[in-house]
Amino acid sequence: MSVSQITPTLFLSGADGPLNATLMSQKGITLIVNATLSHTCPAYPGVECVRVPVSDLPSARLGDHFDRVAERIHGNRAGGTLVHCAAGMSRSPALVMAYLMRYRGVTLCQAHRWVQESRPYVRLNAGFWEQLLQYERRLYGKNTVRVAAVEKMPPLTPRLTRFVPLQQTNGLTQVPRSPLMTRTSLVSRSQVMTPANKRRSGTKSSSVKV
Repeated sequence: MSVSQITPTLFLSGADGPLNATLMSQKGITLIVNATLSHTCPAYPGVECVRVPVSDLPSARLGDHFDRVAERIHGNRAGGTLVHCAAGMSRSPALVMAYLMRYRGVTLCQAHRWVQESRPYVRLNAGFWEQLLQYERRLYGKNTVRVAAVEKMPPLTPRLTRFVPLQQTNGLTQVPRSPLMTRTSLVSRSQVMTPANKRRSGTKSSSVKV
């Protein structure tokens, strides 16, 4: 899968991203965050590698690394940062969303929309959603999204053919307890302004009706 640009100096990819030496040089990557158990960190001159040895399972304690990784990303002044896992769909997006909440002052709902704007196929597992919700409560004292139960899927049904509609409850947008996430999975009353949104709207802030 391709490398997705989240901010001018922050990138997200699967395990193939850091293996592309030309791309690494073009993006000015000086820090790699490797959120896998088995993929090795390639050695590049002047590039540091931070290992996050966590499996892509709901029970994995990815949240234990949120602060450490966010601090390293924020502190990388020398160049760009590439955060990756095996496919760039669950572990690495969760780490990036935690960073955005802590150092970019956005909510979990806004952080998800921000990441999904650049990488539409992110699909966090239910355990990582729960850990991000806990992190958001720690940072802001409240949650902006809620994890909702998903009805069982028929046997042998392909994972990407069924999506669960969301409901609005007490001002909170419900998120499916499932890796099946769509571009409209999260809706907030104040939409974070990503670089792409700013170009489209020409304003500093905007809101959407829910």
